[in-house]
Amino acid sequence: MNKNVKSLPKIGYPIFTLKLPSTDKEIKYRPFLVKEEKLLLMAQSSEDPKEIIGAIKQVISNCILSEDVSVDELCTFDMEYIFIKIRAKSINNVIEVTYRDLEDDKRYTVEINLDEIEVKKETDHTNKIEINEQLGMVMKYPKTNVANNIESVDGETDLFFQILKGCIEKIYDSETVYDISEYSADELDDFIQQLDVKTFKKVQDFFATMPRLHYEVKYTNSLGKEKNIVLNNLTDFFTLG
Repeated sequence: MNKNVKSLPKIGYPIFTLKLPSTDKEIKYRPFLVKEEKLLLMAQSSEDPKEIIGAIKQVISNCILSEDVSVDELCTFDMEYIFIKIRAKSINNVIEVTYRDLEDDKRYTVEINLDEIEVKKETDHTNKIEINEQLGMVMKYPKTNVANNIESVDGETDLFFQILKGCIEKIYDSETVYDISEYSADELDDFIQQLDVKTFKKVQDFFATMPRLHYEVKYTNSLGKEKNIVLNNLTDFFTLG
């Protein structure tokens, strides 16, 4: 290399901040660059959901500048929210998606402003599950590393139980708080199988009402009827079809 040739200049980038929906903790991030966009495009072309999620996690990991944030430890809705905000600052905050109306069987193109997407928290949501007057559980939200910690599953029901086991933070009674890390998967299985139907419904409600992305799109179809689309997960915003 010619010693007289100067090094190419470094390209700077803006730094943004956002608050994690789960904790209100403020973190810093940068837009994704060509190398991250290439990673996303390769994963998207594979059409493999695991590869796509892996690429999204890698992009987030690259773009988050706050050192005390672990992508694997983020709640799933935090991860989705961060990715959308990074995408908005990296390319364009407005995207177009196509939606097929089931009533007139026509397709409509709608605009989504990514800056307006929020995480909605239901007012009646609680992470405390009362089993009886003496016994209860405290739940935690599924994290982005949930797939790494799930054993082989057989169907959606089994998958739900595997996720449930990973989301029990503690079990308590009138005298003791039980540290879940001290108990085996089989012991947790036995405990869950003993839950009564009403308690299990409370567990299902915890997952059904947990915070999630929220955005509403309105349009009028060819029959003159106003329609309202509620989008609440990452795939809704990019693959409505």
